[in-house]
Amino acid sequence: MKQNIGKIVSVQGQIVEVEFKDEKPSIHDILILEDDDTARIQVYTSSGPSTFYSLSLTPTKKLWRGAKVINTQKPITIPIGEAVLGRVVDIFGNPVDGLGPLKKIKETPIYKDTPIYDEIQTHQGVLETGIKVIDIFSPFLKGGKIGLFGGAGVGKTMLLTEIIHNIVILSKENETAKKTKQEKDAVSVFAGVGERIREGQELYETLKEKKVLPAVSLVFGPMGENPAIRFLTGFTAVTIAEHFRDDLEKDVLFFIDNVFRFAQAGNELSLLMNTIPSEDGYQATLESEMASFHERLVSTKRGAISSIEAIYVPNDDILDQGVQAIFPYLDSIVVLSRGVYQEGRLPAIDILSSNSSALNIETVGQLHYETALRTQSLLKKALALDRIVSLVGETELSADDQLLYKRAKKLKNFMTQSFYVAENQTGRKGCYIPVKTAVEDLRDILDGKYDDISEDKFMFIGSAKETRG
Repeated sequence: MKQNIGKIVSVQGQIVEVEFKDEKPSIHDILILEDDDTARIQVYTSSGPSTFYSLSLTPTKKLWRGAKVINTQKPITIPIGEAVLGRVVDIFGNPVDGLGPLKKIKETPIYKDTPIYDEIQTHQGVLETGIKVIDIFSPFLKGGKIGLFGGAGVGKTMLLTEIIHNIVILSKENETAKKTKQEKDAVSVFAGVGERIREGQELYETLKEKKVLPAVSLVFGPMGENPAIRFLTGFTAVTIAEHFRDDLEKDVLFFIDNVFRFAQAGNELSLLMNTIPSEDGYQATLESEMASFHERLVSTKRGAISSIEAIYVPNDDILDQGVQAIFPYLDSIVVLSRGVYQEGRLPAIDILSSNSSALNIETVGQLHYETALRTQSLLKKALALDRIVSLVGETELSADDQLLYKRAKKLKNFMTQSFYVAENQTGRKGCYIPVKTAVEDLRDILDGKYDDISEDKFMFIGSAKETRG
């Protein structure tokens, strides 16, 4: 065992530099303190011929310079299997929900290779969310990835929670819905990376109340945890999702809130290791870290992983490199706008900035595709008229422009929707709108069938037919 013993050279924040003069540890090996095996450290990268930067996965108050550490020669392993369904765990797979220990069937490392090309399979089906503006302009592919981008306080978490409600809870409650056996057996994995523990608790209670918790596994690494824990939370959740996909051959819905916190945690660790940042201030390894996470969230011949990701946009700057590094992996993009939010339209989605690779005739059909393009074209024309209206008023527009401008306002108001998860806050009953209904109503508005209705009556309704009720 002596050859596997090293010593701590320095401790900076959550970065612990260790020295091994004999047998060197491998990357990702877990080290434990000789005097306290509850103190865990993970080898991260080499810092010299015999020294290594490591991540402290427990409070550093137990560590000191010169302390001896033992190399377990194992990476982090977590329990997998149906035992983790209905449970909340940390990055080690330890339950944190107070419901006792897990029934450990099998353990697996949280670090794995991405599937090879022969195993990967794409899916062309669309996963309906029941949220009009998403289903029409940013349709979500089964087995694809959708990103919800937005600054602080514009409704990312609420939108993500509503999607969870509509896809997971409503599909469970609707026993008459036609589903394949594989869809009935679908499970969900939620990764809470660097977000508020209060929101995680609320989500847990909602899933429990709706009786769908037995089909959901939750992994939390909240905002109060150190950057090493936040950085590794996503990998633990991905490992659980991979097991359901590969070993149990189930379709998986993967939710993560928040991917930017994953990038941010990596940046914090990078700074503590004194690595040279890239020109934008982020760690030079940002792209590879994003790839190591996202490339494992793919669909194979055994099952599909459909991921919904919330992404915080710092200072509302969508060109921030930490945000831009996520774009290449997404099939659908939903951008939440502070301007739309301040106008009182919820969900506060910027229709012209949101898009999806699924918005094509082959995937969504001729009517849906043409209606979405007509709507975007009309909104762009109305946007060009906004400055004129702000200067001289709407009455100074030509008759044709006035008609166009009024229809644009009705379209934008029609894209608002009451959420089930916000009923206690808004006092409005939530609604689920099938995409077929939403497309037909949108076409009718474009065709002028609702020109006699004032735009305020389109706010927070389900079908456009409600305006005549």
